[in-house]
Amino acid sequence: MLIRALDRFFRHEAAGGILLMASAVAAMVVANSGLSEGYNSALSSVFSITLNGEGLSKPLILWINDGLMAVFFFLIGMELKREILEGKLKNPRNVILPGMAAVGGMAVPALIYLAFNYGDPETIKGWAIPAATDIAFALGVLALLGKKAPPALKVFLLTLAILDDLGAILIIAFFYTAELKVDYLLLALIPLAGLAWQNYRGAHRIAPSLLLGTILWVLVLKSGVHATLAGVVTAFFIPMTDKYGKSPLHALENALTPYVLYLIVPIFAFANAGVDLSNIAFADLLGAVPLGISGGLVLGKLVGVFGMTFILVKLGVARLPEATNWVHILGLSLLAGIGFTMSLFIGGLSFDSPEVMNLVRLGVLTGSVIAAITGYAILYMAAPKPVAV
Repeated sequence: MLIRALDRFFRHEAAGGILLMASAVAAMVVANSGLSEGYNSALSSVFSITLNGEGLSKPLILWINDGLMAVFFFLIGMELKREILEGKLKNPRNVILPGMAAVGGMAVPALIYLAFNYGDPETIKGWAIPAATDIAFALGVLALLGKKAPPALKVFLLTLAILDDLGAILIIAFFYTAELKVDYLLLALIPLAGLAWQNYRGAHRIAPSLLLGTILWVLVLKSGVHATLAGVVTAFFIPMTDKYGKSPLHALENALTPYVLYLIVPIFAFANAGVDLSNIAFADLLGAVPLGISGGLVLGKLVGVFGMTFILVKLGVARLPEATNWVHILGLSLLAGIGFTMSLFIGGLSFDSPEVMNLVRLGVLTGSVIAAITGYAILYMAAPKPVAV
């Protein structure tokens, strides 16, 4: 009975988003209970892989954020490649509206954050935190509406979120790279060449590509470029079609998705969403960092996504998705403000201070919850009412 119920749960489109929220709630409960000392101690415990004193030695939280999240970005990279070659991003005309909406949905939240933090050279580094959208969470909330939401709305949100993630990847590459060590980058060209060769020859076996991708990850990590980008690069060299006409990329994406959605992302949420409320007063919610983040996620995404969509449609450049109206776009714009995973991740790249990161978590959680509830409520009210017989 229990196994059947679990099977039904994990088959539901909203399962990933629900599990993500449950992990965040669990993290907050633990961080504010008698278990908090053990929680923080476990995350700061150092795990090392060395040979003759050379290798990697990092706290557990960084193994999660640099290692497990590289797998998350690896999946995003495969999804991007598939969409570009044969999916929603193949036809440029299908990209114009969600693409420009994604641009607006990244630019306006960043500007709102900057407006609150322009006078502080330390906190201004977090300008990109509210620019991101959490695909799993946003689609999970939309899935809770079932047939009440037009199918084209899901396609629009998915395309917008994918392009949003692409923008986040570029932001990480250009703005969150530490001091470069060129020798490691040059060494990284060796596994990169191997990946290119595997892709060129349409290799059927993907184990060599995964091994090369792991070596690439280590070298990129050592170079100072953020290691998660190695996951994206590796993904783009997984063959779409092998010499037998099969698709290694499709097979690997399908096999990896459940592990990312139901294991890696919840672990990341549990490790990063633990807001310590003991020293936080209500006034802290109105501080520059949490208000800039929550304001960017809610108001910024609303203005950026809805505003850009409105302008393009009124100019005749694009049309609204099929069977949708402006109320649907309003609700979707708010759902795009669910930053969560990506926002927490960029927050961790922006700040080292535990005190500032606590404020980041507060802003991300507050903004994401408000965006989820208001977006869901608007889309629910927009659904056609059943006709009484």
